[in-house]
Amino acid sequence: MPVNWLSCKIFGKIFYIWGVFCRLTFCMGLANLYQNNKGGKHLDTLNIIYLVGSLLIFASIMTSTISARLGVPLLLFFLGVGMLAGNEGILGINFENYELANFLGQAALACILLDGGLRTALQSFRVGLKPAIVLASWGVVATVMTLGLFASWLIGVDWRLGVLMAAIVGSTDAAAVFSLLRNGGVKLNDRVQATLEIESGANDPMAILLVTVMIALNLNPDSHNMTSILSTLMQQIGVGLVIGLLAGFALSRLLPKVHLAEGMYAILILSAGLAVFGATNLLGGSGFLAIYLAGVVIGNTKVRATEHVLRVMDSFAWLSQAVLFVVLGLLVTPSHLWEVWHYSLIIFLFLLFVSRPLAVASSLSLFGFRAKEVGFISWVGLRGAVPITLAILPIMSGVAGADLAFNIVFGVVILSLLLQGATIPFMSRAFKVWVPTDTEPKAEHEIWVGDRANITLYEFEVKAGAFAIGRHPMNISNQVNVEKLMVFALVRNKRLVQVQTDTTLQVGDLVWYALPDDFAQEYAGKIANVFNNTATKYQKDSEFYGELLLSPHVRIGDLPFQGLSNPFALPTQFMSKQIPTVASALDTLKVFQPNKQMAIDKDLLATLIDIKHQTIAEFMNEHFTAEPVRGDRVHLNENWSLVVRDIDSQGRLRGVGLKYDAKKKSDTK
Repeated sequence: MPVNWLSCKIFGKIFYIWGVFCRLTFCMGLANLYQNNKGGKHLDTLNIIYLVGSLLIFASIMTSTISARLGVPLLLFFLGVGMLAGNEGILGINFENYELANFLGQAALACILLDGGLRTALQSFRVGLKPAIVLASWGVVATVMTLGLFASWLIGVDWRLGVLMAAIVGSTDAAAVFSLLRNGGVKLNDRVQATLEIESGANDPMAILLVTVMIALNLNPDSHNMTSILSTLMQQIGVGLVIGLLAGFALSRLLPKVHLAEGMYAILILSAGLAVFGATNLLGGSGFLAIYLAGVVIGNTKVRATEHVLRVMDSFAWLSQAVLFVVLGLLVTPSHLWEVWHYSLIIFLFLLFVSRPLAVASSLSLFGFRAKEVGFISWVGLRGAVPITLAILPIMSGVAGADLAFNIVFGVVILSLLLQGATIPFMSRAFKVWVPTDTEPKAEHEIWVGDRANITLYEFEVKAGAFAIGRHPMNISNQVNVEKLMVFALVRNKRLVQVQTDTTLQVGDLVWYALPDDFAQEYAGKIANVFNNTATKYQKDSEFYGELLLSPHVRIGDLPFQGLSNPFALPTQFMSKQIPTVASALDTLKVFQPNKQMAIDKDLLATLIDIKHQTIAEFMNEHFTAEPVRGDRVHLNENWSLVVRDIDSQGRLRGVGLKYDAKKKSDTK
């Protein structure tokens, strides 16, 4: 069965990588034990380390089922497993090796950033790069300035220690952001998601620089001035930028020319990425920025090896997160956290409601973000492994008060994952930054038939009420060209079904379609529309985008409002014929007819008459203050609005919805 074959292959690689990584993780401890324990006893000790270490990782992975049911971030469970196994936990493991924890932390974060870069589409840079850069630079500085002064006053410590503590928690965490945004069960609009992800991957240089400077100022107040700080920052960013892009370009050229076993491509990229990370750090640059950029360049190079790398790197990234958070959980003493919990709580609340919002608002003020988008980005300033890893550095450097800072920072991270991470789906709806996701397949898998030629397999599930029910898998809709479609497998009741001429689809069927890469994205959305519940999809789209789908090339004067050039026109008279990825028979199940009770007043008509010769695209583009994304609105009045349904890769409108809300809008931007 194709589905089982794919699953077994992927899980086989996961367990292979798991075994290799566990051995690498404990190799230093094993070498030490081998030297210090002669005779037969050392074998038992080694086996205990293997057993305990593997069980900790195993337990962490198994908690994912509990995490999904409770809606609590999985990373928090990883931390919990480590704390339960620590010196005050069930196993009582006394782990105080900060050097090893720092080594593992840096390696794991590098792996996570590489995976995040590999999955970052260059298209997201169009809408998120500029605001993310400002957030990653000025945003971090603004957060550290306000939070540092507050923490110094609250705890009653020297301002240098307070600012050091703020610098440690000043940046968002890539591991937490990538994990929770991409696996949080909600789809954000592209502008918000891209900004948050790029920010988390790019703000580490500023945070590391500030931590380094503040450690030096705590140890020797005369060691740095503004000139040296700016010089160091430029060196970190410049070297990281150049090496990351050059290395990514070189590796992307190398991959098509190297023919290896499937599992070896990811190991090649991971080893090269870590080499880039280490070399950049040695040259005074930001290794985190370099490895992230290298991943972006490689991930956007469509070659045979890329798919193998993405599949295995996903396992590497999850394993890195599990190992990282378990080790950090082992490092902390829960009773010490309890002693400073009130400081952690107050600092976290100040960070959440004062420092982060001020930094985000001042950073995004020039980019036309809506107030609710600014609010959501402020809320999702997730802290995770990066602050804890940075908090280790002052302890290793012997800074006075470093233990206090470590425990407070750890408490802030737990609160951030618990409150911010667990509320992402709810807050995305509260701030109205989510978009419907019914047009996506259940799963996808690429099969490469040449170095630059591939076929994509998409899995779709037939939902109750779907248009596809009772139809042949090759004749699901006239919107889908059967010449571009091939049924790869039909699975019914977990059994493979041979497709015959009289085969019809039933509720619960899983169908795998093979699509050429040139048409994959276009047809995947169309097929998903047909396989989802027709009534439910229409209701969701109508509630979000409005009942009427318009072409952006339609003139304002052709809108179906009485008093314009085409009074009460039916949808078929101005429906777009040029946007097949959006327009569908499913969108016209109900004829749209405005009436006098729908807030069509003289002021609205006067406004529309003045602009009736403009197209919808021209009118909306005049009102956009940022690059348009799905879900953006331009209000005609308090009740009527035009909503972006789809855009192309160049940011041009492809589909627009006309939406009516009976209630007065509070957000009219």
